[in-house]
Amino acid sequence: MTSLGTAQAAPGEIDTGRLPAGETRDGGEFGLPVAVINGAQDGRTLYLQAASDGDELNGVGVVQRVVPRLDPAELSGTVLVVGVVNYHAFQVAQHRNPIDDTKMNRTYPGDAEGTSSERIAATTFDVAKRADLILDLHQGSTSRMIDEVRVRCGSRHRIHDDCLELAKVFGSGYVLDQKGPGGQLARAGPDEGIPTIDPELGGCVGWCERSIECGVQGVFNVLRYYGFLEGEVSPETQTRATGFDQYGAPRGGLVRFEKDLGEEVSAGETLFTVRDVFGTVKADVTADGNGLFWRSRRLPQVATGEYVCSVATGIGTY
Repeated sequence: MTSLGTAQAAPGEIDTGRLPAGETRDGGEFGLPVAVINGAQDGRTLYLQAASDGDELNGVGVVQRVVPRLDPAELSGTVLVVGVVNYHAFQVAQHRNPIDDTKMNRTYPGDAEGTSSERIAATTFDVAKRADLILDLHQGSTSRMIDEVRVRCGSRHRIHDDCLELAKVFGSGYVLDQKGPGGQLARAGPDEGIPTIDPELGGCVGWCERSIECGVQGVFNVLRYYGFLEGEVSPETQTRATGFDQYGAPRGGLVRFEKDLGEEVSAGETLFTVRDVFGTVKADVTADGNGLFWRSRRLPQVATGEYVCSVATGIGTY
């Protein structure tokens, strides 16, 4: 019998339930939605979580499509799922946990006696540590972004190659291989010796079917490649970036982009202009170096110094 919160599944069974993670302001207990898919045959354990940032919904869409398609009779090993991590932020469609105004994916491995976010992180990390592989599903929140997978442990980490392989197997087409900030699950997981990736499935607030399907395909690629399910997977070559150049607005106004997501950028090329409401150009911003147009703001209006876009650098393939 494998348990996760109130979900319990014997070999060859699936169950859903709730993982207790604290109490709300009215004193009632709340629990995160969880699923256990316990394969009929022995094998590895995969941990899958979504919405650690409460407005990043595409990962929830992936979970919603993957779980009904998993037949435990055909599965070797176990899949543990937390469908919504940032409970409080998800309820109000916000990025940060409104209880402590914290970004959840900066609090791992968490603290069982800490803030609201630290406690939820500790609760979910205890589950993640039971796994052999970790998928932490994200998206670009309020930005426009290509479908990418992030490897955040850093190139010197002892299991960096394992994380990079997992990213290639997931197969979104683009990989950012850059050490991330402390407190990310994709940093904490590898420190426990568990290959972990952070798929960023598109961007903008809401629900993107194309990015959700990319995530669904990625999860099933992982399940087949690592022996959870039968089937052959031949990982395809990925475009790999090792850094970012970020660009802000030198003047206030409305942004007009000259590049689209995924397009090549050469040093000196115009990335965007800032114009006033009558169309007069106030600023022309050019690329500092070569790369790929990777991410951009969704809304056109900007104040002086506000974030506009990112160009990925150190481009190669693997």
